[in-house]
Amino acid sequence: MNDTQSETPAVRADMPDWTRERPRALWDPSRRLLQCQRRYQAARARSGLTAKWLRKWRALQHRFWSLVTQAEIPLNCEIGGGLKLPHPNGVVIHPGARIGPNCIIFQQVTLGTSSTRSGVPEIGGGVELGAGARVLGSVKIGDHAIIGANAVVTHDIPEAAIAVGIPARVIAKRW
Repeated sequence: MNDTQSETPAVRADMPDWTRERPRALWDPSRRLLQCQRRYQAARARSGLTAKWLRKWRALQHRFWSLVTQAEIPLNCEIGGGLKLPHPNGVVIHPGARIGPNCIIFQQVTLGTSSTRSGVPEIGGGVELGAGARVLGSVKIGDHAIIGANAVVTHDIPEAAIAVGIPARVIAKRW
């Protein structure tokens, strides 16, 4: 690999890649969960009797896929496009958390509040959250950062940083 390849991020942090969320088969639970959420939010933006019925139907579908995936992702959560949930089991996201486009969230990740810091996390674009990671409180994670498995993030992480440990500390930069 040459130097220019290592400096170029794999995904963009500002423009969602919607193909990452498109279901690839009838049984594609994580993508179906996100699809229901997107369709619910689209129906919520509309008014009228049909939109009201669609909201209820999408909420019911979302509940089904939430049970299948065992993920707690609120319908009104602000999630940028292109989110990947390779193993959605145990993912918990606070309703006020914001997630940028083209992120990857592995199993057992929690984005929530903290008893010591008020507020909710804000995740930049192209961020990778490893299995079991916890991002707690009013924390900002910069674009293209990587949070290691089982890391507990309680302070801001800069762009393109690699953070690991409890509490998480930056050990390297991606480029």
